[in-house]
Amino acid sequence: MLVVMAINTFGGSLFPDTELEQNAYVVEGVEEEAVAEADTGGAAEEGPSLAVLLSAANPADGEKLFRRCAACHSIESGDGHRTGPNLYNTVGHEVGGHAGFNYSTALQQFNDVWTFEHLDEYLADPKGYIPGNKMAFAGLRKAEDRAAVIAYLNSKMDNPLPLPEPEAEADEETVPAPAADSEGDQELEVEEQQ
Repeated sequence: MLVVMAINTFGGSLFPDTELEQNAYVVEGVEEEAVAEADTGGAAEEGPSLAVLLSAANPADGEKLFRRCAACHSIESGDGHRTGPNLYNTVGHEVGGHAGFNYSTALQQFNDVWTFEHLDEYLADPKGYIPGNKMAFAGLRKAEDRAAVIAYLNSKMDNPLPLPEPEAEADEETVPAPAADSEGDQELEVEEQQ
C-alpha cells in the first residue's frame, strides 16, 4: 500500500494536473456540465443552502452514493478500518479522531469536529479543503449528492444529530408591493423620462 501511495505522490509531482482546453474524449452528461461551468466563468452558481439541501436529502440516496466510498471506508458499527477509517459515528466527531486509524498530519492538525458544513466542503474537494490529507478521492461536485451522503453518514450514528433548520424564506405576501400610480402620474413619469 505504501508503494502505491509513493508512486501516486511521485507521479503527481512529475505530471501535474493541467486543465485541457477541450476534452479528448466526450462523456455523455459531462459535456453539458462543463459547458455550463464555462458559461458562468467557472464560478459556482448560488443554490439552496446546505440546511435546505439536508432537509430534502434522502439517506437512501446517500447510501447508494456511498458505494463509491466503500472500497476504502466501512460504515457499520464494529467494523474495522480499511484503507480509510470506519465512518460510523463521524458527524460531530473530532476530525482525525477515530481510534486505531493512522490519520495524515493534516487531518490530525485540523483541530475541529465534523460539522455538516465541514463535511460538505470536504466532500466537495478533499485535497483543496484540507491540503495534505491522504484521501485519494476527487470529491462530489453536486451539492445534492453531498447532502445525501451527509444525511446517510448522520443516519449511521448511535445518536444522529438534528439537521439544521432551513432559514425561513421571506414570504412574498409580507413584502410590500410598490404603490400603484394613477394613470396621470404614469403619464407624467413617462414625459419626465423623455
